[in-house]
Amino acid sequence: MNILKVWSKRFFMTFLFLLALSTTYQSISGVEAQTVASYLVNHEEASQENEDALLSHQKKAIGLSFKFLEKISELTPLISSTEAVASPPQTLEEAFDWTKYPKKQIIATGYTAGIESTGKNPGHPLYGITYSGVKVKRDLYSTIAADLSVFPIGTILFIPNYGYGVVADKGGAIKGNKVDLYYETVEDVYEQWGKQTVDVFVVKLGNGSLTEADLKDLNENETMQVFRQQFMKKES
Repeated sequence: MNILKVWSKRFFMTFLFLLALSTTYQSISGVEAQTVASYLVNHEEASQENEDALLSHQKKAIGLSFKFLEKISELTPLISSTEAVASPPQTLEEAFDWTKYPKKQIIATGYTAGIESTGKNPGHPLYGITYSGVKVKRDLYSTIAADLSVFPIGTILFIPNYGYGVVADKGGAIKGNKVDLYYETVEDVYEQWGKQTVDVFVVKLGNGSLTEADLKDLNENETMQVFRQQFMKKES
């Protein structure tokens, strides 16, 4: 009996202590103990919900990634390693239909402005000056020498593997179906041409005159610059 009273008294005192403690906490913080308990429970539930939402989001992201990879694997490559990416630029020989121009077989040799071809040294006042009055030139449209009774001054020929030749000069040994193709050095003559029998195409017959302006206009024609760049690259 005494033990029961003692435990009852202790329980009652503990209850009062807890009640007083709760009342004190509420008076200081303004928050009821029940509210604190609810917050803890709700916070735990909210944390669990956030974790579940995050996990769900991650699962969706992974799923989308796999779908994206599957979509990529279905795509047909636009460029194949077995196919040419781009065709090489056309040469003059390939770019035009030369069969529409009159064709003539000639014997073509090479010449320079030097003493070996013209008998003139660099100090000569007419060194590098052609019969037409223009300076010798190796370009997309180069100066060439011909028999003027066959190809008058200003005649434009297309010579395969040489390019365009504009008749600007004549020569004592250039008779009949012969032409001299201008090169800047003797080495170029031997290495790039020599002497050949070729079919040339008569693009335009000359009227007997040729000026520096005419030659410049031909070489600077905008529609021909891609071929001129090819020529410059080859020469360099």
